Amino acid sequence: MKVLPLILALLLTYYRPLIEQNWLQSIFAPYASFLDRTFNGGTHQHGIIAWCLGVLAPAVVLGVAYVLVLLLVGYFAAFLISLVVLYFTLRFSYFGQHAEKIGVNLKDQNIAPARQLLAEWENTETDHYNAAQIASVCIETTLKRAHQGMFAPIFWFTVLGPAGALFYRLAHTLQTQWAQPTHNSSFYNFSQRAFYYLDWLPARVTAACFAVVGDFEDAAYCWRTQSFQWPDKLLGMVLASGAGAIGVKLVEALPYRGVLQARPELGLGDEPDADYVKAAVGLVWRVLLLMIGLLTLLTFAHWLGA
Repeated sequence: MKVLPLILALLLTYYRPLIEQNWLQSIFAPYASFLDRTFNGGTHQHGIIAWCLGVLAPAVVLGVAYVLVLLLVGYFAAFLISLVVLYFTLRFSYFGQHAEKIGVNLKDQNIAPARQLLAEWENTETDHYNAAQIASVCIETTLKRAHQGMFAPIFWFTVLGPAGALFYRLAHTLQTQWAQPTHNSSFYNFSQRAFYYLDWLPARVTAACFAVVGDFEDAAYCWRTQSFQWPDKLLGMVLASGAGAIGVKLVEALPYRGVLQARPELGLGDEPDADYVKAAVGLVWRVLLLMIGLLTLLTFAHWLGA
């Protein structure tokens, strides 16, 4: 039964979040640097070896340990493993609380604090953002963090157990760690492609869920016509569907170092504001409830068929 440890882990991460939000990246970053220094010979094969050691090996070890514990010790010990792994891999508190604080400041027209909160959350330059641009980036970050930090790990947990959740999060962390502009050799290509294939189905599941719990027609239209314009096509699906689902048109230009930079069109409807930030958080909550409900139904169906 996977739904019970998932619900408990979500409750723990929401009411007792980790003090260090980026703990996995802070722990994994030195190991990723070690793999880079040790195995980077500039070839694709070296990149595969390093990725297997950094992502595949820990997931396999956890998967084997989970199965052995389940068979030799019992369900309760396996339940505890699932609970602990989900608690440390899911980022439930990371998408909503930040967005809500930014939304409150925007609602009260406190632009400077909203800029600061967004800069700390997204680690980007926000000094020249206006209210609409802050709201737009906040909505994007909310949808992105919810997918990569919660929905996709839940998907892989459902398919492969706790090893699946860890597998996805490690692959995403390594892909992010090795996605810097200076990392342009063949060594890093495999981590990017591997994460693309790992995220191919979860991104579509998240986008479909956004459409189901939101404005289905607009979400489907934006997904179909706009997602391919985004640099990251899979993330473009998630953002386009989410923007269409809540009926907001995200800003098409952002200032960066004094220069206004154009961006692909995403979404339909009105200009983003504090109400749409709140709507994005609500959309994520509805998708989470939908996923838990579906997993519960699958669990009961399995029991009835056993």
